[in-house]
Amino acid sequence: MGAVKSEGALDGGWGWMIVLASFMAQFLSFGSPQSVGVLYPEWLSAFQEGKGMTAWVGSMVSGVALITSPVCSACVDNFGARPVTVFSGVMVAGGLMLSAFAPSISFLIFSYGIVVGIGCGLVHAATLTITCQYFDKRRGLALGIVTTGTSVGGFIYATLQNELIELFGLEGCLLIIGALALNLMACAGPMRPMNLPGYYLKQRAALQCTEEPEPLYTKPTAIIIDSDLKTTPGSADNTATIKLLIIKEPTELQESEGERKGGISTCSVVARAIKKRMRPYGQYLCETIELLQDRVFMAFCIAMFLFSLGAFPPVLFMEDVAQSEGLIDGIALIPLVSIVAMTTGIGKLVLGILADMRWVNSLYLYALTLTGTGTALLLIPVPKSYMGLQVLSAAVGFFSGNWSLTSYITTKIVGIERLSQAHGILMCFGGFGITLGPPVVGWFFDWTQSYDLAFYFSGTCVLVSGLFLLLFCSTLPCWNRMSEEGNSPAEEDINTSQQPTLDCDKVASVA
Repeated sequence: MGAVKSEGALDGGWGWMIVLASFMAQFLSFGSPQSVGVLYPEWLSAFQEGKGMTAWVGSMVSGVALITSPVCSACVDNFGARPVTVFSGVMVAGGLMLSAFAPSISFLIFSYGIVVGIGCGLVHAATLTITCQYFDKRRGLALGIVTTGTSVGGFIYATLQNELIELFGLEGCLLIIGALALNLMACAGPMRPMNLPGYYLKQRAALQCTEEPEPLYTKPTAIIIDSDLKTTPGSADNTATIKLLIIKEPTELQESEGERKGGISTCSVVARAIKKRMRPYGQYLCETIELLQDRVFMAFCIAMFLFSLGAFPPVLFMEDVAQSEGLIDGIALIPLVSIVAMTTGIGKLVLGILADMRWVNSLYLYALTLTGTGTALLLIPVPKSYMGLQVLSAAVGFFSGNWSLTSYITTKIVGIERLSQAHGILMCFGGFGITLGPPVVGWFFDWTQSYDLAFYFSGTCVLVSGLFLLLFCSTLPCWNRMSEEGNSPAEEDINTSQQPTLDCDKVASVA
């Protein structure tokens, strides 16, 4: 199928097929990583490693998925969502099946953490990018539905993996889950591109080009000059036309002399080829630096890092907390991981619908969800009953549904044209937080033999991220007024189009 015309294709029609396919893609890819807390006690028992070391498996799979987002987004821009999703199916399924034969935690970190993580990162970038392309007015709702796939997957896979472990053991469970992940290739079918990706545009331009490609080395051009010369006396014509062949122009003669002296010809050809190849990478780097200089976007990245650092460990350690505190024997029929996943899905839908409302500022909404998540995490060591942990798990899950707002807010800040690149940078910040969070919490437990200090640390990080974003949004207009008061009237006219006003407008427009 070819590319879809952008006119009349937004907010409906085939876009809902994109939503369904993206939902199933996230369901199949993120189901096991989101319910990795169920596998965590099994790996502790199987490999007899410390909690901090074993936690690297769960943290790497989600962390790598986000850290590699800039590369994954570049792949989507160049090749399109469909080929990227097909390739991700091979990565996720292969990593899960390979993990069934892991002889050690180190091998498991590679197979489950890195291989599956890269596959999940490709799915994440492909599904969010193509959904944002197909929706404008209903983008918040569409992203909410798509990102709910991870939560539904975590809810179902948590219970499914428990049953598979009971029936077939840990190895059989991973093999079956890996086989299910192969259905990601089928999810790629409906993902028709809104516009042709960059790679195909280059191929089309090359096929349509009628002229021969310019070679790295061009032979000198032959120039024919007619010259009148006198002939011998007595001839019928007193003039004759003689064609003189000039092999090289004067400038080329000068260049050839210099090239023969130092062998500059080969060096210049190689230098031109390298410069041509590196030009897109240099442009991408310049655009990345430009995005990081945007104060609103940079504040969003910092908040994302702190949130990811503290909010992910409960997903991994919640079941181990209940068992280590003696609140439950074994794993419940509906694990705490499933409760977190279920309420996260509800939160994504509710927050996505709220983001589409005109009177709601999505940046403030995101900051409020961070504050709520941090407060709930700080309260986790307080209850001494399984019911109390269930309530707090539900609260953490609902507020963690703010993942559905990230693409929406990023689009409002940088625009749909730069969404892939900016979202990749944002997810990279989140990936570093997710990678570091669970090992730090595990080391806190190994050091104190208690999760209390670890969850105080996690809750403080998330609460600080929410308060930082709220403080930034509320004080940014004051910064702009202070900068304008110190300028002369002439400078004010010049600065009206500069960054402070743009930052203020961006905060106001993220609604």
